[in-house]
Amino acid sequence: MTKFEELGLNGEILRGVRDLGFEEAFPIQEAVIPVLLTGRDVVGQAHTGSGKTAAFSLSMLQEIRPKNGIQGLIMAPTRELAMQITDEIKKFGRHTGIRVATVYGGQGMRIQLDALERGVEIVVATPGRLIDHLKRGSIDLRDVTHIVLDEADTMLDMGFIDDIQFILDLAPEERVMSLFSATMPAEILRLSEEYLKNPKQFLLDADDLSGEGIDQSFLVIKDRDKVRYLIDFVKQAKGQCIVFCSTKYRTRDVQRFLHRERFGAVAIEGDMSQHRREQSMAKFRSGKADILVATDVASRGIDVPRVGLVINYDVPNQEMAYFHRIGRTARAGAKGRAITFVSYSSVGDWNVIKRQIKVPIKDLNAEMGIEISIPDPLKREMPSRRFGGQPRGGRSGGYKRGEGGRSGGGGGRQDSRGNRRRRNDRDGGSGNRGYGSNRNRYGGRSRW
Repeated sequence: MTKFEELGLNGEILRGVRDLGFEEAFPIQEAVIPVLLTGRDVVGQAHTGSGKTAAFSLSMLQEIRPKNGIQGLIMAPTRELAMQITDEIKKFGRHTGIRVATVYGGQGMRIQLDALERGVEIVVATPGRLIDHLKRGSIDLRDVTHIVLDEADTMLDMGFIDDIQFILDLAPEERVMSLFSATMPAEILRLSEEYLKNPKQFLLDADDLSGEGIDQSFLVIKDRDKVRYLIDFVKQAKGQCIVFCSTKYRTRDVQRFLHRERFGAVAIEGDMSQHRREQSMAKFRSGKADILVATDVASRGIDVPRVGLVINYDVPNQEMAYFHRIGRTARAGAKGRAITFVSYSSVGDWNVIKRQIKVPIKDLNAEMGIEISIPDPLKREMPSRRFGGQPRGGRSGGYKRGEGGRSGGGGGRQDSRGNRRRRNDRDGGSGNRGYGSNRNRYGGRSRW
């Protein structure tokens, strides 16, 4: 493997890298950093945990000068991911004198204004709040020389595409720009063609998005039995555990149940205040909580190396969400395990996801001798919803989409281009439980 010293980085940045204990670059870093340092644009297909944050931040830190105004802009889909990127940049750039500010919905504007007034060189932002700052003049893009779009496919799914174009139209044409995405749908490729100049493309093989290195398994059970098996698997877990649920209400119920069972569990979901979300993440990162229960709003912003197990308490409502969830374990080459609970009403959805997985996946029903008996109407398969499309007639099982989807937003507003955008960072959910009055204790609509 290539050492960081061979990539053309200066001494101040190499000191920060060594302080973190890194010596050899990951493949995406080895490929991208030298290209960005030459001033050429980059399109990178990189899955979660591949080291792409260092790839774009190290090259940006090298080219930016302290006390010269905002020169770097990084856009991310969620506040958790934006904060994670900021933390990484601060660690890498601790010897450079370069300052970073994070702007996102859900945090008081005064806090962000104070940080900007003190002077920063790099801004990490969610698109909605960035536009708020641009309109009030607290952020000016005229001196920006480096722009990064991170998790571009998620920003597309969340309806940010018009906001991104609005922001890029305000930025100088002479800039170095990079775009990173786990998948490359047509809309992302069109965006790169319009705003990037002759970019160098680094497209990973599709197998790299299948969770290689993660021990993946699934268990088909009735919804009402999930809590029992959750306890069994959590007790066996080595390291910390993340439990992903389909809705904020289900997240709250599962966290409360684990707490009553005397597990150290915290939760993150879209309707929590930013202060409470940060408190939960701080407890989990520090090891004071062993289990994090979360909606997909958090699946892109959790980078905790001790996570040994991910449990999909509910089958995700998009195929790619599955890979982003399980990518929270086996970080940076470590080993991990992912278990998906498949309720009878979600078997069709699971079969769609399973076809995308290119590595062996273990059938726990066969291993544990658990028989299943699925009613015929629930055996149908659902069409693909990789980029947020809804199957005709709604999801089987009656769930409505929760956080992060186009159709989930309440309290929307229009930007200056007349495009409707959701409140804050589009991660607050719709406020609609999506259940009938017959839902059970943990959010299932029926006994299945």
